Amino acid sequence: MDAPIAIVLAAGKGTRMKSELPKVLCKANGRPLVAFVLDSLRAAGVEKIVVVVGYRADLVETTLRKSYENIEFALQEEQLGTGHAVMMCRENIRNHDGPVVVVAGDSPMLQVDSIQALLDDFAANHPACLLGTLIHENPTGLGRIVRDAEGEFVGIVEEKDATEAQRKIDEVNMSTYVFDCRHLLASFDKLTADNSQKEYYITDVPGILLAEGQDVRALPVLKPIEALSVNTVEHLAEVEREMKKDLATDA
Repeated sequence: MDAPIAIVLAAGKGTRMKSELPKVLCKANGRPLVAFVLDSLRAAGVEKIVVVVGYRADLVETTLRKSYENIEFALQEEQLGTGHAVMMCRENIRNHDGPVVVVAGDSPMLQVDSIQALLDDFAANHPACLLGTLIHENPTGLGRIVRDAEGEFVGIVEEKDATEAQRKIDEVNMSTYVFDCRHLLASFDKLTADNSQKEYYITDVPGILLAEGQDVRALPVLKPIEALSVNTVEHLAEVEREMKKDLATDA
């Protein structure tokens, strides 16, 4: 099995950030948000990283090439969803035989030990897909992880589609995945934009694989701090506060 590679989703503009910069280049404690994600991946042993770029792609590429080696880029000219973003990496991963980590570039609190735990579980069990999930005390607005009576993964239910009972589920999807590359590539043929947004969603892929009888697992190893993704200026300020707490703890 090949060493793990990663896909980092970093194509969005981030309109609510009130900046002309791509969202992933907005800075927390003086560094681009995506840099923290790349550092965590590298520290977890992921050497090859593919960054999906879109808005101001040249600027993102130029910025990251200055600091990182063994990094590749895939262009998503139209932002047609997270699944579409991953599909843009088809050529980058088509010869890979091993795990593919998929994470968001606007999640600077991604923890090294969370990625390592997912990769260790993948190495031990070789599922088609492994979701990194979070037990969240306030899951409002997040996709819930549905399990059967034996505790096995059944699917992701978005809050707007959830029943009253499902909304009480506190295990949530955090858009952190490890896929078997061959199964991920095969799933692209069945991934559709048959939804109100006419977009392709990576959240549909676990269900596609499960329907084919593949092994899909959900592992609640993520920490509450990893729920701090950045969509607004307020979120950015919250992330910076948490980072300063960590620095104070380490000092």
